[in-house]
Amino acid sequence: MNFLEERILKDGIVKEGNVLKVDSFLNHQMDVELLDRIGEEFYRRFEGVRVTKILTIEASGIAIACAAAKYFQVPVLFAKKSKSVNIEGDMYVAEVESFTHKCKNQVIVSRKFLLPEDQVLIIDDFLANGCALQGLVSITEMAGATVAGIGIAIEKGFQIGGRVIRNLGYPLESIAIVDGMDAKSGTVTFRAQ
Repeated sequence: MNFLEERILKDGIVKEGNVLKVDSFLNHQMDVELLDRIGEEFYRRFEGVRVTKILTIEASGIAIACAAAKYFQVPVLFAKKSKSVNIEGDMYVAEVESFTHKCKNQVIVSRKFLLPEDQVLIIDDFLANGCALQGLVSITEMAGATVAGIGIAIEKGFQIGGRVIRNLGYPLESIAIVDGMDAKSGTVTFRAQ
């Protein structure tokens, strides 16, 4: 069992509807030492892969992406869920559906920050159905850039997202893959890696 799986068992809360709450340490209140270990683990797993930029989606993926960027020594670019007055010029736009929030968003990235020569490592906190990831992959491909890899902190292995992304041929590394959860007992089972 790895460090993230241990932390999920210690502090994660299983809710009805296949919801795993990790907001006490990962995506609301954040354990910075844990984030640093996650960033270092992504660096280890993608060792030897050329990465020029890390791409994520706001908001939960940003801290994890920044932790990884420290090790890769590259900038982090995050897709915004709404256009603001300080985003100017041409943009890449993709529609994504959130499993957690049960809504669709258009996510946008300024064209000036994602270039055809970029080797992109996509990072996010969760992978369930894969809609957010597919949106980030789409934006990367619109830019003519290359998806160098995809790093996920927690994958819900019993949902289709991981299978879809792997079947598309993208190198996907998840630190913790949840194979099952039971809200009544509060138990979580992990896939051996």
